[in-house]
Amino acid sequence: SAELCLLPALAALLPPLPGPGGPGPAEVGLGALPTELREAVRALVGELDSLFTALGLREESFAVGALSRVIAAELASYTSARNRRRTATNKASVIFVDRTLDLAGAVGHHGDNLAEKILSVLPKLPGHKTDVMVNMVELTALQTTDETCSIIAPGCLAQPNDPAAKALWESFMNLKQKEAVMEARRHLVEAASRENLPIKMSMGRVTPEQLSSYIQLFRNNLKALENHCGLLQLVLATVQTLKHPQTSKWDNFLAFERLLLQTIGESEMPSVLNQLLPMIKSYNERTKDDYACEDFLVLLIYIYSVVGEIKCGKELDIAEEKVKRALVKAICDEPEPSPLLQKIT
Repeated sequence: SAELCLLPALAALLPPLPGPGGPGPAEVGLGALPTELREAVRALVGELDSLFTALGLREESFAVGALSRVIAAELASYTSARNRRRTATNKASVIFVDRTLDLAGAVGHHGDNLAEKILSVLPKLPGHKTDVMVNMVELTALQTTDETCSIIAPGCLAQPNDPAAKALWESFMNLKQKEAVMEARRHLVEAASRENLPIKMSMGRVTPEQLSSYIQLFRNNLKALENHCGLLQLVLATVQTLKHPQTSKWDNFLAFERLLLQTIGESEMPSVLNQLLPMIKSYNERTKDDYACEDFLVLLIYIYSVVGEIKCGKELDIAEEKVKRALVKAICDEPEPSPLLQKIT
């Protein structure tokens, strides 16, 4: 979007976590990093320099976190960046922040944002880090209940050639979910009216079923489909996200996170973990509303990120051991572990 540029080639670039025997934050220089990470840092510096050259920028860098300091220092001493800074006409402040300093933001569910939900719940487009697969079967005469139907190519979110879809994506990113869904309906109604499709405009709350019924109008009209294909892909992504079971879990996460923040304020870490313990259920004991193993990993990252300094002691050791055991049992009982769980184990 106009305000956000992602660098998917560097999606795996994460600061090394301080572990036993690893370099402490103070002593990290480029030379102290593992080879792979060193190469990734150099690649990032090269790409940023190319970007700043295209924008004609003379940057002043600031860094928050150990790896960010390394990147800022590399950029400052990069030969082609020095030459660029001598001739560039535009000034900019660049702030680097270590991703591990904001894990609570990355795993939290506080954003009322449709773009975030679409990117979180729909399956990734193969080979892409920042785009998703949109099931297009609804626009065809093919009737199948098979979720993995691969006869029809998936749609996606990137629609650079469709002005209406680009405008709608901006509202998905910048508006609250309720307003963004209303924008989706407005764009659909306008498109249908332009194509003289028999659309009945209705007021009030927008439902996924209502959006689906509007999409159906385009189905047998090839010209209309072709003219508004980008827009239809984004609206289908909205419908599929709103109907997705993970979206209803989103509110459960949010409620639990708020409860955790209150509990952490009033009591110690062991009691928070003990609250979590009965919720960790094995595959056979879970209903569709219960948390799965990955959900607990996300919650644990959230808890440990927001709690600050943790007082060590016997009580904490016992509570952590119980949670570990319950999680290990739940992971071992999974009949088909997800790719993430397979990677972890």
